[in-house]
Amino acid sequence: MKHLPKHLRPRWRYLAVELETWPDERIGRRSFQRELWYAGQNVLGDPGSADADLTVVRFEFADGTGEAVVKVRRGETEPARAALACIDGIDGAPVGVRVRGISGTIRAAEENYLGRDRQDSGERNVVFGNEERAAVLRDDVGDVRLDEAFVGATDLDYHLV
Repeated sequence: MKHLPKHLRPRWRYLAVELETWPDERIGRRSFQRELWYAGQNVLGDPGSADADLTVVRFEFADGTGEAVVKVRRGETEPARAALACIDGIDGAPVGVRVRGISGTIRAAEENYLGRDRQDSGERNVVFGNEERAAVLRDDVGDVRLDEAFVGATDLDYHLV
């Protein structure tokens, strides 16, 4: 079977996506892909979802933050962004999703929008609510552990021990 000529092949755009949740949550590529497909079907309907053809091509997640590259057909980037904006949780974990940029190649998406601006996170003890607690700190924000859950806080809400 012959390949299609270059001018007849489908053209793609790649969305660089940033993910953030609580530090103790684990999110896998398959569960993110499943939520993306469900969001696409719910927002765009079956024909719109098929037109966008949302596919996760790169995925990395650790310590509550992650990055993904989502492949979408050219001309369907705005519907794809709408579908991504509808994702608020994955496997019961609340998730923040942000599109950092759109590119014509996977390599350009990774170089321009992902990886270089990565936040360093570290676990430290902080004073929060007049008690010493464990927290995961990223730049000027942190997630402070309260018994069985986390609460988001800025550097104005806690003091380092």
